[in-house]
Amino acid sequence: MTNIASYFPITDPTLIFFVVMLIILFAPIIMGKLRIPHIIGMVLAGVAVGKYGFNILVRDDSFELFGKVGLYYIMFLASLEMDMEGVKRNSRRFGIFGVLTCGLPFLLTYVGCISLLHYSQFASLLLGCIMASNTLIAYPIVGRYGLQKKPSVTLSVGSSMLALLMALVILAAIVESYKGNAGVLFWLMFVGKFVAYCLVLAFIIPRLARWFLRRYSDAVMQFIFVMSMLFMSAAFGEALGLEGIIGAFLSGLILNRFIPHVSPLMNRIEFIGNALFIPYFLIGVGMLINVRVLFDGGNIIMVVLCIAGLGTFGKAIAAYVAAFIFKLPVSSGNMMFGLTSAHAAGAIAMLMIGMRIEVEPGVYLITDDMLNAVVVMILFTCIISSMMTERSAQQITLRDKEMPDDNNQKANTDEKILIPMKYPEYAQRLVNVAMMMRNPKNTTTLVGLNVVYDDEDMRRNQEQGQQLLDRMTKYAAAADMSMQTQVRVAANIANGIRHAFKEFRATDVLIGMHMHPEVSQKFWGAFHQSLFNGLNSQIIMARLNQPLSTIRRIKVAVPSRAQFEPGFYHWLERLCRMAVNMECHTEFYGREDVLPLIEQYVHNKHQQMRVSFTTMVHWAEMPNIAASISNDQLFIIVTARKGTVSFKNALERLPDEIQRHFSGKNIMIIFPDQHGDAMEEMTFAQPQHTEDQSAYETLNKWIKKKLIRK
Repeated sequence: MTNIASYFPITDPTLIFFVVMLIILFAPIIMGKLRIPHIIGMVLAGVAVGKYGFNILVRDDSFELFGKVGLYYIMFLASLEMDMEGVKRNSRRFGIFGVLTCGLPFLLTYVGCISLLHYSQFASLLLGCIMASNTLIAYPIVGRYGLQKKPSVTLSVGSSMLALLMALVILAAIVESYKGNAGVLFWLMFVGKFVAYCLVLAFIIPRLARWFLRRYSDAVMQFIFVMSMLFMSAAFGEALGLEGIIGAFLSGLILNRFIPHVSPLMNRIEFIGNALFIPYFLIGVGMLINVRVLFDGGNIIMVVLCIAGLGTFGKAIAAYVAAFIFKLPVSSGNMMFGLTSAHAAGAIAMLMIGMRIEVEPGVYLITDDMLNAVVVMILFTCIISSMMTERSAQQITLRDKEMPDDNNQKANTDEKILIPMKYPEYAQRLVNVAMMMRNPKNTTTLVGLNVVYDDEDMRRNQEQGQQLLDRMTKYAAAADMSMQTQVRVAANIANGIRHAFKEFRATDVLIGMHMHPEVSQKFWGAFHQSLFNGLNSQIIMARLNQPLSTIRRIKVAVPSRAQFEPGFYHWLERLCRMAVNMECHTEFYGREDVLPLIEQYVHNKHQQMRVSFTTMVHWAEMPNIAASISNDQLFIIVTARKGTVSFKNALERLPDEIQRHFSGKNIMIIFPDQHGDAMEEMTFAQPQHTEDQSAYETLNKWIKKKLIRK
């Protein structure tokens, strides 16, 4: 039998590229299950396939080439995505916080590395630069809560930009001084050279950009032009003795106003970098890490504690001092600390600069201890940043009591309810629900949607789908309601529904709950979970075992703090209309903080509605409610998406509770409106793909099932 080990490490360039593509494809999926940041996942994958891991791949020239391109790309995208106008408007505050959040971690890390770890002066300065900068990986959390315009958030974003710029300038000065005599003449030469370099780029690039982008609209040519400016700046910087990442960063700053953030050109730039160059770079970094150092009994733990601990402590001091100076509450200080405490690929980019500096032949400035410590530091700070930002976002939302205004809800605007339909026996009931939720002024438009897979049965399924939609259009017309229809071909059902939602500018999605185990054994089915995680608008899922006209009573479970969700009055208005049109008595279950608001709204808007209120102290009381629900009643559950103010861990068990206690009952699940749009692109800080159930949760469920059987 041939020895399999003889085929490794792989040296064929084609196979190497194939394996790297597999890593880029599967790393976000696996890391999402393990709840490990995407960046760390790529680096760990590199460790596994490198010579210090399972020795699967040779680190050939492609890693050097793509790695350097990825290094520049990280800095280029960081500056290209900056809000330069925001920085100009609040330059004084940004300047103060920027100096604090850059200077304090830099000083603490430098002193700690010198006194505790006994590193050289240059190595300590380099690590100080790494901790002085930060990456806003937790910013999507802020978007989910709609807090982008809060002073603490805008301060954090602007100061992060300035801190990164200052850290890069300090890094360039450190590298230059290491190469030459760091006297007064050197510093004068360095400052002069750096200023001249910036002025030349600021003079040349804008003029070239205006000339080229005005004359050529071809997508490929525009992309190639931007890449040319990026690598011209980097090459020019290296020729002057400055680091290429400085040039990449500055070129992004200069091109910032020529490339709108929502333009097709920006989308292409992000896509190419985030899909190929940056992951390739991160995998290449992982292949350099010697994991054996972690088990050699060295001082790696001390190094991690010193770098991560002192740097993060410096970020915390800077945040709370700035909050005190600007007279902001403690919760704002928590937010500033959460957003500015994370380090990501930019830290690795700076570290790679030090790895190229030779102290003596064969000995480099950055040791294996430092490399491993920085990677572990990134993991810790990403976790700390995410947890702190999530907590502070909830604190700020509750502190400011920013409840939605019922006078400005979508309920009072032209409505468009999107109804994805597939099964003929269920489509009519969904249309009936939409009719019951209609605006009394008859401004509601229905959109019937049928999504079919792009496969060999596509034509036949399209015809069947169109026939179904035609029948439902006639049914809606009989009730004097108009219905637009579309049969859509898609490779992914959830994406097809999301795209149709945006094209029709719909306000709600009304869809049947998954009830076909032969299609999928999961509670949510094959695509429902992707739908409510990828679309932040209101989604109503219904499982109706009988016609609406035979429903005698409606019971509604409302989570605590539901009143702080942006879509609170949106779903409440839909529910009240349905209850009035069905002439059903409605009973609300919830805490004392939310029930009075519902009562007030019903009294002001729907006085004819028959309603009662029952206090539900804890979500664990759901089984008690289940016992009181008969087959001719409708149970409505208002839930919440992960990372929202009313989400609680108990909601994660909702599928199990419904299957256990509400089997065979009429159920409706409402996911309320949220702020903003769901993140649709993968960045080097956040993958597009996210797993809703971690490997730990799956393992925990499996263990519980085994124990119950025993």
